[in-house]
Amino acid sequence: MTIRQKVIKLIYPIMAKMGKWFGKGSGVYENEQHIKPVISFYTLSAKANSNLIIEFSQYKGKKVLLVNTASDCGFTPQLAELQKLQNQYKEKIVVIGFPSNDYKDQEMGSDEEIATFCTLNFNVHFALIQKSHVLKGEQQNPVFQWLTDNSKNGWNHTPPAWNFTKYLVDENGVLTHYFDTRISPMDEKVIAAIEGK
Repeated sequence: MTIRQKVIKLIYPIMAKMGKWFGKGSGVYENEQHIKPVISFYTLSAKANSNLIIEFSQYKGKKVLLVNTASDCGFTPQLAELQKLQNQYKEKIVVIGFPSNDYKDQEMGSDEEIATFCTLNFNVHFALIQKSHVLKGEQQNPVFQWLTDNSKNGWNHTPPAWNFTKYLVDENGVLTHYFDTRISPMDEKVIAAIEGK
């Protein structure tokens, strides 16, 4: 862990509180009409950083939280919160991280370096996908194409605001929520969505 990363880890709790106090709006979009996707979530797959293909059809009956991650971001300590969330709700949810270097060189490492960093520093054991692009464009990861295109997911067209934007898909493959960066994975809004409240 670099000095910068150590400092970020120390000051993250303050940043999280400030984000709650000074953030504009709620940072949450919800599929209130429960619009079903045009293209099934369960047709998607992604290549894990271990080179294994993850077929999303295996997640039928569970919620899935998809998050674009980075190792050198002010919100990197959310990795530990994402792992805590998966540990706490392991019967209900699967967390999948999508490392990306789309925001100002905050994910410069190789897939192996990313996995080592996440495991050693934040005890991450949830699935990590190979580093890819999450912002709209020709190279955008197909999963994020689905998450950010309402002609595919049914309603949402909002791309990640920054690293650690979260998208929640329910047990039936319906995209239900968008949570922006400053919403902690352990925030009451995320917990309520997982618990179906």
